[in-house]
Amino acid sequence: MIAPPKTAPPKTAPPKTAPPKTAPPKTAPLAFAHIGDLHLTGAEAGNARDYQAIVAQIGEIEGLDFVFLPGDNADNGRPEQYALVRAGLDRLHLPVHVITGDHDREGGSLDAFYAGLDVPRLPYAVDVRGVRCLFLDMCGPGTGGPDFRLGPDQVAWLAAELAGAQGRDCILFMHSYPADLKGEGEAARVADLVHRGPVRLVEMGHTHYNELANDGRTVYAATRSTGQIEEGPVGYAVAALDGGVVSWRFKDLGRPWPFVLITAPADRRLAHESGHAVGERFILRALVLGSAERVEYRIDEGPWQAMAREDGARCYAADVVWPAGAQVVAVRATGRGSEDSDAIEPATDPTSLPISRGIGSDADALGAWPERGLLGTQLGPNRNGRQW
Repeated sequence: MIAPPKTAPPKTAPPKTAPPKTAPPKTAPLAFAHIGDLHLTGAEAGNARDYQAIVAQIGEIEGLDFVFLPGDNADNGRPEQYALVRAGLDRLHLPVHVITGDHDREGGSLDAFYAGLDVPRLPYAVDVRGVRCLFLDMCGPGTGGPDFRLGPDQVAWLAAELAGAQGRDCILFMHSYPADLKGEGEAARVADLVHRGPVRLVEMGHTHYNELANDGRTVYAATRSTGQIEEGPVGYAVAALDGGVVSWRFKDLGRPWPFVLITAPADRRLAHESGHAVGERFILRALVLGSAERVEYRIDEGPWQAMAREDGARCYAADVVWPAGAQVVAVRATGRGSEDSDAIEPATDPTSLPISRGIGSDADALGAWPERGLLGTQLGPNRNGRQW
């Protein structure tokens, strides 16, 4: 007797709360730690101890590509101060990129900077996870102090690098905003190169306060000082570039691991191209630093749902169906005895991106964003702080 053919059960649409899995992008985001201006004077000073504590804390975890120091490393540019900087760098297991600040030139040249730190001559470029990272010297061509200049050779080098990026995203590392350049025509020229080129992010120090600015094409990020602090607790920033999306968050030194940074999609305040606006579905990714036993996400006040660890263990990901009218997506990581969370408001309207009010300056600053470590008070020597 021949058995009747089996009939397949009727197909039903998958529930919105459990969408079929979609493979996340294969390229892991570039992620780095930014330790703000050190202004080191002596080993007994509080900022020297804080610097050593930051270095030790970064050394506890995996998941970062490098560490960045934005200049003003030695408060007076003296050899013994650079010895303190170098002692911290020697403890790091990650690559370190160090650039110059006005205090590094206080002795009249950058000889002590290069001799004490044994770092590559600026400018230079490196490729990290497919991103072109460009490191500039705003201080060597000047006369000292905040006489920020690049000089014609460095401007030409930058223009050639950006023109030759060949579709790759770029990050520019410099001590301050392009608008602060004093060389003839440099501020406008560099701001134009950045704004019209493939630069997604400009990373800076100098301000002594945390700040993010978005001119609708490029995000500018300044991390507050480790020395000469006027607002908020000591710490460092963690920044990431994930498929053109910029994310940035300040980590208090006293806050335990884990640490969460949502790297995709873009928050509406940091979205800077129409493709950053989400539709009905997107891949949510989060960088989790430190040990985590559980990583989950939720939409608005909905239930927490598990996220999967990607290959390589750098990020966690989830395929998210975005309901109409939803506003916030949050990710939390739970460790042993502690937890951390990050939240964004995804951009949904590609026509409502920021419009620049002043290319290459803080005119496009976002203001206060406490969840990111931005107090918005601009307490520092450039705006509302003391004259250091």
